[in-house]
Amino acid sequence: MKYVNEMLKELGVSKVKLAKYLGVSRQMVYNYLEMSNIDEWPKDKKTKLLLLFNVEDINDLQNVKPTNEYIMRVEKLLNDNESDSAFRYDSISSEVKNMNKKNQKLFYDIISLLKERLIEDDSRDTSYNTFKYLYNFLQVMDDVPELRYVLAYFAKSNGFISTKEFCFNEDKQIIFEGIMYQAISLFNGGGFSKTKVIETHKKFEAEVEQRHEEKLSRTQELYTVKAQALKELGYTEINEKNVTEVFEKIAEIQSRKI
Repeated sequence: MKYVNEMLKELGVSKVKLAKYLGVSRQMVYNYLEMSNIDEWPKDKKTKLLLLFNVEDINDLQNVKPTNEYIMRVEKLLNDNESDSAFRYDSISSEVKNMNKKNQKLFYDIISLLKERLIEDDSRDTSYNTFKYLYNFLQVMDDVPELRYVLAYFAKSNGFISTKEFCFNEDKQIIFEGIMYQAISLFNGGGFSKTKVIETHKKFEAEVEQRHEEKLSRTQELYTVKAQALKELGYTEINEKNVTEVFEKIAEIQSRKI
């Protein structure tokens, strides 16, 4: 499974996204990746993973050099699966049974709270938008460890856990919680310059927008190269028969620009 983990890391595919693609829990993904051989996986999950990586055998991954087109193909499969997937209660129920009692209780407590808040949602969709942001929060939490510190801070500040509890990196948590305390105190106490804060927020907006534009520009460039490759080869689309030839042509076109 070494090649699978290395490829997931190289492609930037999180365990959350892979879990959604395979239709299992994130913990089950971890379990799968700890297995010594992919043949130990359920057959349908193995097939989906091979399809995602576009290989016939998992050992072929050691020879795969991800191109921009390859990365785009993987992202498209992940995104298409996300948009088409349905909420499978039977699958979730089966996964929950494999959890320990502590995790089962936490899972059902969260589900119950979500259900209660969403049922009572107001006309402004306050709960919907809140939990939508929470979902986005969870999606990136594996890549941004500070997000865990945020959760710990608010659990402590509201008395749910002891201020002396440090489940993650204690040194970093202490620093982060001190900074958070100062920031929240300033926010609630009004001891800040609104003009300076607005200027800082404009910088934040500009930075995010710049990253977004760079991503869009890169995506457009990839689509342009793909279209050029198809045109030069005389094809109208990428399919199973011509995928290798098209990828090679894309690599050739990109090398001309170096």
